[in-house]
Amino acid sequence: MPVPSPSSPSPVVAPPSGPILEVTDLRTHFFTDDGVLPAVDGVTFTIPRGKTLALVGESGCGKSVTSYSILRLIQRPGRLVGGRILLHSQRSGTIDIAALGEDDDLLYHVRGGLVSMIFQEPMTALSPVHTVGDQICEAILLHQDVTPAEARRRAVEMLRKVGVSAPDRRIDQYPHELSGGMRQRIVIAMALVCDPELLIADEPTTALDVTLQAQILSLIKGLQSEMGCSVLLITHDLGVVAQAADEVAVMYLGRIVETGSVRALLKSPRHPYTRGLLKSLPSLNQGRRLCSIAGSVPSLSAIPVGCPFHPRCDHAVAGRCDVGAPPPLRSVGAGHQVACVRAEELPPMAFHAPADGSRTPTSPPRSAVDDGGVSP
Repeated sequence: MPVPSPSSPSPVVAPPSGPILEVTDLRTHFFTDDGVLPAVDGVTFTIPRGKTLALVGESGCGKSVTSYSILRLIQRPGRLVGGRILLHSQRSGTIDIAALGEDDDLLYHVRGGLVSMIFQEPMTALSPVHTVGDQICEAILLHQDVTPAEARRRAVEMLRKVGVSAPDRRIDQYPHELSGGMRQRIVIAMALVCDPELLIADEPTTALDVTLQAQILSLIKGLQSEMGCSVLLITHDLGVVAQAADEVAVMYLGRIVETGSVRALLKSPRHPYTRGLLKSLPSLNQGRRLCSIAGSVPSLSAIPVGCPFHPRCDHAVAGRCDVGAPPPLRSVGAGHQVACVRAEELPPMAFHAPADGSRTPTSPPRSAVDDGGVSP
């Protein structure tokens, strides 16, 4: 039975322009036997309508926890403990997702209807005991008032739109009968079949080889343009960011340390962490020596005092970077913010991605790559 669009509480109708999502001071903590772990600790960002914001950082920095928090999918011992998540829907008005109760009908309307998610590993996102058609149709029937026959027709059409070959046959297959690239297309079809206004893509290409990565990114970008949705792209790869995003938020140990347009961050990265990520990226360092960031992301139970990145930072100054509270974000240019006390003192450093996208492998015809659809 479809979930109706609730009339209470009455939302304020959002204007057609402006951001699709505003996240303010978001805090998600995990309450464990070792203490409270601040996985997301005061995160603020905005996603422009119709654009892509990339949330970037190493594993353990809080990117996926942030995305799960937006859809209120955090499981115990985690809990959203503060902040606002304002979704400015053109269909349902402005909704503060953070203020909704766990059993609120409006929350179910948001999940899958207004905001959808592409999960990192398709085999964990798909049920192995149901056909892909049953799973896509379930999403349609939950959020739209249509007959099962109409749901199946829409599912086939969406499979065709995401590039699944022979969709009339694939719809009755099980996930294990399909290759990795085909399964990822199925997950994308499930996420987009209800025409969401915001799509969250959590590392959508990590499990794929480089050729399929290029295809999937191109597919998401094309569907975004066609359907007019906004995208929150979770990734650890700044090469993906340069190809697919409009805005970037760099995250480290539960905090945003730098944010701005892709152009601004590639032209003039100001935070040592952002600079370190760029220096370790082969596709943006042609002819240069690759470097790695020293050490690893600290445990959330032992976050360093002062700037949390200072133990790994080549530019840290004792008595300045390792004392007090973490530095707040401050403006260093139009729409460009950084949380570093030495941002203006660091020497210039710029990377320029090829304008023709040549750093990404050329995608062969779809039929040559994944048309068989069956894993060897």
